[in-house]
Amino acid sequence: MIRIERSVAISGLALTLALLAAPSVHAQSADMTFFVTSSGPGKGADLGGLEGADAQCARLAQTGGAGPKTWRAYLSTQAADGKPAVNARDRIGKGPWQNAKGAVIAKDVADLHSAANNLTKQTALSEKGEVINGAGDTPNRHDILTGSQADGTAFAAGDDKTCKNWTSSTQGAAVVGHADRKGLRDDEPSKSWNSSHPSRGPDGGCSQADLKSTGGDGLLYCFAAN
Repeated sequence: MIRIERSVAISGLALTLALLAAPSVHAQSADMTFFVTSSGPGKGADLGGLEGADAQCARLAQTGGAGPKTWRAYLSTQAADGKPAVNARDRIGKGPWQNAKGAVIAKDVADLHSAANNLTKQTALSEKGEVINGAGDTPNRHDILTGSQADGTAFAAGDDKTCKNWTSSTQGAAVVGHADRKGLRDDEPSKSWNSSHPSRGPDGGCSQADLKSTGGDGLLYCFAAN
């Protein structure tokens, strides 16, 4: 009986020491400087412009336990109504950026837009530290809104690539990237995290249903800019 009690006590002590030695999820989340949103605002590509998208990033970062940071959505806008274009790469700070589990996804802006970045299905985690469904999963949610070219710059004015600069949930199109770096073909666009293909669908290309029809859900990449 005494031996059993000692064994239980030793096992309990070992478990306590292991828990104390392991880094807490909350501590890791506090250092998080990059995530994929677990959800979008729910109005398709109408994000309320860049301000609305940034606010979505900030809300989810807070619920995910991130410390006080300035969050920016990785989105470009096109020149329109007398306003200049905005490049996604210029909005997100200098890096480095790490996910909710501490994995560094890129050390700086150049690294992020190079073949050497560490963005994969296993590292492009949500603010909760969860993997985003990708190709082969049900439902597939790997289409992430960016409105950007592969180098992180905006498209020229003209053909809509940003669902009217993130204000339309009906007509238009928005360029998306694949968070899992997989697509229907084995080519660079299919593997691109930020510039794979434009949205499309029966509602005009920018509705929530349209985004879902091609493997998306109105999700965003969020970066801490400070």
